[in-house]
Amino acid sequence: MRADLALAWLLTRGSDRREWWRVVLTAAGAALATGLGTVVAVLVPMDGHHHIGLGGGLLDEEGTRGGVVAALTMLLIPVYGFLGQSARIGAVHRDRRLAALRLAGAGPAQVRRIAALESGLACLAGSAAATAVSVPVLLRLWSHPVPLAWAGLAAMVLLVPAAGAAVAVLSLRRVVASPLGVVRRVPPAGPGRLFRVATVLLGVSALFVVVAVFVRDPFSLPLFGLAVGPLVIFALSLLIGAVAVGLAGWSARRLGSALAARTGSPAVLIAAERLRDDPWAAARTHAAVLLVTVVGTAFVGVRQVLLADLRASEREGRLGMGLSYYTDGLDLTAAAILLALAIVLSALAVGTAESLATRRRGLAVQTAAGVPHGVLARALLLETALPLLPAVAVAGAGGMGIGVWYSASVGEHTAVGVPYVALLVPVGVYACCLLAAATSLPLLRRSVRPAELRYA
Repeated sequence: MRADLALAWLLTRGSDRREWWRVVLTAAGAALATGLGTVVAVLVPMDGHHHIGLGGGLLDEEGTRGGVVAALTMLLIPVYGFLGQSARIGAVHRDRRLAALRLAGAGPAQVRRIAALESGLACLAGSAAATAVSVPVLLRLWSHPVPLAWAGLAAMVLLVPAAGAAVAVLSLRRVVASPLGVVRRVPPAGPGRLFRVATVLLGVSALFVVVAVFVRDPFSLPLFGLAVGPLVIFALSLLIGAVAVGLAGWSARRLGSALAARTGSPAVLIAAERLRDDPWAAARTHAAVLLVTVVGTAFVGVRQVLLADLRASEREGRLGMGLSYYTDGLDLTAAAILLALAIVLSALAVGTAESLATRRRGLAVQTAAGVPHGVLARALLLETALPLLPAVAVAGAGGMGIGVWYSASVGEHTAVGVPYVALLVPVGVYACCLLAAATSLPLLRRSVRPAELRYA
């Protein structure tokens, strides 16, 4: 392991100018993960009442503080997904150096481990930078932090790079570097894992859904100290997200086969062949986007109902605290969802760039054969647009259904119509996904250079 770490350090130091952007992206993702983890590590040891002065008072009380900790912890999931995408795109850019390691006697697993350690070193740099900023901020907000807060902050400096390297190992498990300078991706056997996950989610969600159907007011029924209603919303969001991910893979295969047999457009034909060859690549790339779409759509619908209920309670004098206390919580939740969306869109852009880097030799061959650059650019966008459209529609409809169900559940307290404004969320997410995919178009022009034919 020591020799692998030394080689990873030498390879990182020897990165050329084209690869430093990958290092910067990885370090930025690690810095964000460290920032979120540091906030969690500082808030967890707190007990009782504290006057923090941030978050509209949500961090002052122990109960609301636990909800903030849970939300920040869930935000770490898309962050590490972004780090995984960065690790994959880094591997294919280093094919000749990886091939040299294979010629020197390194096995495929060792090469992947060295590439993962490179990501770990970049994560360490980002984690150290975030910690250097977190310490003075912590001292400013909390004059005498408890020892557990300092221990948690120090642990984040080591845990985030270790987790980043582990995510990189998991992301590179199907990448194989040959001694001839060829880096290829071994595709998974099929969608079996996705179906198993969906089955488990279905079983877990079934209990909550049945309770929601037969209980008159699920948001007042306690279960293990929590109301059943929020648990139902959480379970349904996961279930709808899993269904949308499965639909993305299924529709990619069906659309690829149908369009390849009927289309006369070169761009559509290229995109259809790509979707037919690896239909589940779209599902893997868009999984986090679809889950955020479900959560975002459901939140907009629930938020509209909650605001109407809060305003009615304020008029009747039934609020225990000021209206801003509750609206600040909703605003912070919206900010967290927007942050998650920004992270997953960045991961989508990095994943599209990684796909281009993997296929750069085939793209160079197509360009040499006379395929115009515009055709390849349209094919790239269609690879994202075609399978994502039905999946985003299902995710948006599911999130809208959650909002309608919540409105019906509390309808006896507040007269609120169907939250149609929530339908704008899937439309906006779909447009943002296309823009994220379009950010890789400048890389396409560099990937089709004739010099790539020397290694084809």
